[in-house]
Amino acid sequence: MNSIPAKDLTKEAPSSPRIRVGGYVILARALDKGRAAIAETSGEYHFDCPLDQYLFGFKGVTGAEISTLLEAGHSNEEVASWIDAHGIPKTEDEKVAWSDGVEASSPFDNPDMKDWFAGVCAEAGIDPAASTLFDYLEVDDKLSFAQ
Repeated sequence: MNSIPAKDLTKEAPSSPRIRVGGYVILARALDKGRAAIAETSGEYHFDCPLDQYLFGFKGVTGAEISTLLEAGHSNEEVASWIDAHGIPKTEDEKVAWSDGVEASSPFDNPDMKDWFAGVCAEAGIDPAASTLFDYLEVDDKLSFAQ
């Protein structure tokens, strides 16, 4: 096992949700938050949040299962391999299509989330109609740690 030290998310942001581990968007960010939660350095970030659960639901695994792997010191790649082997089987094409779709999605297009997304985008200074959720998260992370 190649244990990865936990990031201190009170001092730096987790990985971008765009970074793909094992072909999955969101996973690198979720794993950063999971390790930080275990180390009690998660700050305002939350592991097993709705975004993380979106990935976990796609594969039919749970945050608790992922947390157990992180507690045992598994690397990002090892966790991705475990996810591939457990839960709902997915082909590489299905993983790519899902990841591409999630990366391109915008809450502004969802009537139930449009107002919330417009509000947080306004606070972040970006156009909600032209921004994805990942765009917002990256800007929000930068603003959170701007000196």
